[in-house]
Formats: sequence, C-alpha cells, structure tokens
Amino acid sequence: MADNNVSVLNDLIEVSRDGEEGFRKAADDAKNPELKTLFSSRATEIGAAVRELQGQVAALGGKPEDHGSMAGALHRGWISLRTAVSDRSDLAILEETEKGEDVAKKKYADALQETDLSFDIRALIERQYQGVLRNHDLIRDLRNRYRASGE
Repeated sequence: MADNNVSVLNDLIEVSRDGEEGFRKAADDAKNPELKTLFSSRATEIGAAVRELQGQVAALGGKPEDHGSMAGALHRGWISLRTAVSDRSDLAILEETEKGEDVAKKKYADALQETDLSFDIRALIERQYQGVLRNHDLIRDLRNRYRASGE
C-alpha cells in the first residue's frame, strides 16, 4: 500500500508542479494587473500543496518528485512558442490555464479512484482536489466573462 500511496502522490506532485509553473507563466504574460495577481496567488497556493504532498511522500519513506512532468514542460514550451509568434491576450491565457486545470482535475479524480490508498492519503487528496476544483471553476468563470465581454 505504501508504494502505491507514494506513486499516486508523486503523480500529483508532477501535475501540481505543472500547474504552479503554468500559473507563474500566466502571471508573467497577463496584461490585466488583477489577473497577474490572481495567477501569482494560485501559483503560490499550488506550491504549498506541492510541499504538502512532498512531505507526505517523505513521511512514507519515498523519494518525492521535485519537478513537473515532461508533458507539462512541453505544454509550457508550446505556450512560449505561440507567445513568440502572436500577441497573447488575457483570454488566450485564461483558456490555456483552464486546459491545465482540466488535466489537474482528471489526475486528482483518477487518484481518488485508487482503491488501496490509506485513509490519511485519501483525505489529503480529497482536500487538495477541492482546491483544484475551485481553481478550475474560477478560471472557467473568468474565461467565460472575458469571452462574453470581448476583453
């Protein structure tokens, strides 16, 4: 059970690191100061979640991941390439961050489907999953607002 707990937590560390880096990049690229602040605060919040996951992996005797996934790095690279060849609007940034949050939602939902997680690990994942859902819904709602207003 401990090995699966460590494996699941390390997968969540990777996707969370991707989210943290994605929100930092979004904060750098956003034009609207309120979005910059929002993205920066989301990155900080996700960073705290990563450290909590890493602490739990270490407590279980595992080696915590300390980086994001290859897919996340490729996604950020694609965003950078696209930014270099076009003017990125705040709407486009919101759309990209929502895609990242979709990935995090799926990873956390999949983790909760694991049947052999310890009670404490399941509770940690569920609590963090609620944060992922809040982030996703906030970004989705902002994206919808930007689409409707043509910002």
